[in-house]
Amino acid sequence: MRGMQIGWEKSGFRRQPGKISRYNGKMKNKRTIAPASWEQPRLPYPTVPRKHPGNPAIKSEEYIIPESDKGKVLKEMYPFRGVPKLSAKLLDIEENKRFVVKDFKVVRELGRNWLASPYYYSSGGTVIDWW
Repeated sequence: MRGMQIGWEKSGFRRQPGKISRYNGKMKNKRTIAPASWEQPRLPYPTVPRKHPGNPAIKSEEYIIPESDKGKVLKEMYPFRGVPKLSAKLLDIEENKRFVVKDFKVVRELGRNWLASPYYYSSGGTVIDWW
């Protein structure tokens, strides 16, 4: 058995002593520290506490954004190319209803700001559900 090479040893790869491998148990579990790095700064607008549509244990807050700032907020937060006009009519596929973009909501949950449809608190539709 000593002379036989099996698996990755056939390739000539030799494990170097003292080198940290991600499989040797010396790496820290990055999942425990990742959520803190996902935290986003709050927007400079007041919030109103709301109930989360799917999980009442999650603390949810809705930003109260003035009409004059809606265009700026949409431009900053819209994650795709081609920011829609505030007057555009889109479909929320979660609710299966049309809405005018200027009626969007910004919700704060789990330390992040989410761009959502006006129907978010009834069906959970976020910007990815806008068509």
